[in-house]
Amino acid sequence: MLQFDPTAQNIERTILIISDALGNTAHGLALAALGQFDADAARIVRLSKITSISQVEEHFAEFAYESGKFAVIQTIASPALSKDVSIYLNTHDIPFIDALGPAISLVAGLTGMTPKGIPGVTHRVDERYFERIEAMEYFVEHDDGRGADDLSRAEIVLLGISRTGKTPLSMYLAFQGYRVANIPLMHGVEPPASVYDIDPAKLFGLISTTNVVSSIRQTRIGEEVARGFTGTYASPEHVSLEMDEAHALMRRLGCFIVRTDKRAIEETASEIISRIELVAAARARRNMA
Repeated sequence: MLQFDPTAQNIERTILIISDALGNTAHGLALAALGQFDADAARIVRLSKITSISQVEEHFAEFAYESGKFAVIQTIASPALSKDVSIYLNTHDIPFIDALGPAISLVAGLTGMTPKGIPGVTHRVDERYFERIEAMEYFVEHDDGRGADDLSRAEIVLLGISRTGKTPLSMYLAFQGYRVANIPLMHGVEPPASVYDIDPAKLFGLISTTNVVSSIRQTRIGEEVARGFTGTYASPEHVSLEMDEAHALMRRLGCFIVRTDKRAIEETASEIISRIELVAAARARRNMA
């Protein structure tokens, strides 16, 4: 399948992508490289879904590329076809790079495994994809205390007062494939009884600072009417009280405490995932002993 970059039809210099899949990997690489040059440096042409060297030969027979004004990026998973294409390009003195082969060889040497040679494998729907979909659905059903009467399938349970980042962190972890529930902790309100039945290794208490939470709440309140109705909600004194009560509960439950103030979601999620993996590894070693 031949595809031209529609925004660059009048540009003489060409980067030809040859792929046995769609060529998305090479296209991204080409765009990244072209980003270092003027906008009209070169156009991109894709020769996709190649299954034989004859298709490459036919392409070059049909389209006359002037020497010095084109180059090739190839990403071909099939070792045999990749070799045939490389030989053809070398024989005809066509400048090219094999953007996939060296990486495959590197991983093969590292793992001692034989590459599959399957085109477009990064875009195939696999078991991991369905796990992420299930995790996202679980998150939606268990966000902000919903579905808290049954947390038996949760892999991670986040506890914290309002505005400590429970929902965005839950969403990020769910996209990584973890079934996450988050429970809001409020002054004078008992948490769901189900949290007392959860394995403490799955419980993570989110803690921030009084100033950060108070500032976020003030911003979120917005209208003056809302400010009058929920004045204590954003006051530092009320936030401090909530935080102290939440921290006490987290200690009773045996939560792993995680700070969320002045940290990126990715950083907080990484700490939680590392903790989960550490506990799992420790338990596995204990079971083997």
